[in-house]
Amino acid sequence: MLDQATYTPRLKAEYKGKIRAAMKAEFAYKNDMMIPRLDKIVLNMGVGEAVKDTKKVKQAAEELSQIAGQKAVITKAKKSIAGFRVREEMPLGCKVTLRGDKMYEFLDRLINVALPRVRDFRGVKGSSFDGRGNYAMGLKEHIVFPEINFDKVDEVLGMDIIICTNAKNDTEAKALLKHFNMPFTS
Repeated sequence: MLDQATYTPRLKAEYKGKIRAAMKAEFAYKNDMMIPRLDKIVLNMGVGEAVKDTKKVKQAAEELSQIAGQKAVITKAKKSIAGFRVREEMPLGCKVTLRGDKMYEFLDRLINVALPRVRDFRGVKGSSFDGRGNYAMGLKEHIVFPEINFDKVDEVLGMDIIICTNAKNDTEAKALLKHFNMPFTS
């Protein structure tokens, strides 16, 4: 078993050792505090079938908890929408916010294990930044993560992954993620 006091995630050690120096040289930062870093990763699953069956949200939350390694929070509707048969406070999805070591561990598994398992994978879109240095992507199948036993999955769900950085613009954020070996297509 790993000793938690001395264990450092691989990508965190790589960031402190190589990536910070490379970013400082690339963008000519005057101060180490100007170097962009990862802030958090938010995982979100919307479960449309939850309108008919609320058990699907609990199942999705359990599977998201397995993927993230941390308990998922069930999200509820803020207001009623009659056209979608949604009532206020009805459970509709789940989310997890990862920070610190768990964030680096998840990013490592995403880049090196899950994304290569996606069918017909050619890379992720390099234009999915929001203008403030945050990157958003979606997966159509959550079963690409090795934590999920796809024999026990009733329904394949999609998920959103938002990688938040403290970079000032998209160029810096994209450079940071490229140093983490994010497979961008453009």
